[in-house]
Amino acid sequence: MGLLFSKLWSFFCDQEHKVIIVGLDNAGKTTILYQFLVNEVVHTSPTIGSNVEEIVVKSTHFLMWDIGGQDSLRSSWNTYYTNTEDLRNAAVLIFANKQDKKYCMSAVEISKFLTLSAIKDHPWHIQACCALTGEGLCQGLEWMTTRVGVK
Repeated sequence: MGLLFSKLWSFFCDQEHKVIIVGLDNAGKTTILYQFLVNEVVHTSPTIGSNVEEIVVKSTHFLMWDIGGQDSLRSSWNTYYTNTEDLRNAAVLIFANKQDKKYCMSAVEISKFLTLSAIKDHPWHIQACCALTGEGLCQGLEWMTTRVGVK
């Protein structure tokens, strides 16, 4: 009965989905997060630990965890998802940030470099973007929004 109530409740109420933002130091993770939140560039300093913000898109709540990317912090990344059963339903969104830089890799080049086509057990998408201008961010968030209802 509890499961039935839970399913019905999810149809009529907003849903919350956890998003973990990881990447190398100075990749633009925090800038992307605050573009989603306030739609402007916020001057940031290196993230020590994490920032957590809620973004709402079309009645879908994303609880976004922006985790510091320094080399010394990467060993702690797994604590954000260890023993999380929901990972079997996880989707992977890669933002190919800094597309405004002259010698950046394109989304296609990054996809090939990371061999993303080898990911068969999770839906994935790579989105070219520029966190400073916001270009491409909405498209990535739209893709995420369409994935949350798919099991």
